[in-house]
Amino acid sequence: MQTMGRSGLPWTPFLLSLFLFIYLCNLPGVIPIIQMPATARMALPLFLSLLVYVIFIGVGFKHQGIRYLKNSLFPPGVPKPLYILVAPIELVSTFLVRPFSLTVRLFANLLAGHILLVTFALLSEAMFQARTNQFILVPMGILPFFMLMFLVAFELLVAFLQAYIFVVLTAVYIGGA
Repeated sequence: MQTMGRSGLPWTPFLLSLFLFIYLCNLPGVIPIIQMPATARMALPLFLSLLVYVIFIGVGFKHQGIRYLKNSLFPPGVPKPLYILVAPIELVSTFLVRPFSLTVRLFANLLAGHILLVTFALLSEAMFQARTNQFILVPMGILPFFMLMFLVAFELLVAFLQAYIFVVLTAVYIGGA
């Protein structure tokens, strides 16, 4: 409601489904042994971003017709001489950067979390299994283990936040179209 207003209510099932799908795809990232969320592979975030891209462009054309391109590239209220600068910037930001930023934001955050979890899990295991001549490493293994526990909790938060951010930006894009 805050993002799209009353006219956005029909989009609630889509946005809720999108949120739940992304969140549930993010959760395997904290499951030991699996530790790889589906969204940490480029194909899924790219597909979801392209789906959102097609939808918001379609909504823009449905509600504004061909004027959607004119309104997107030449925002009202901008002095005419500035259109030389504004139009290319709007073209790139609206039609190229939006799907790219949605894709990279989701992909990179989940992949970075995956790499951190695996790194600290392997570090903990290596230190716990140190040989007897390196006995000092065994007690030190508890430090990366505690960091791993903290990162698991943090990744649960990141999984939720990334799904939420993706859906909020989708609502902003559709509402703006």
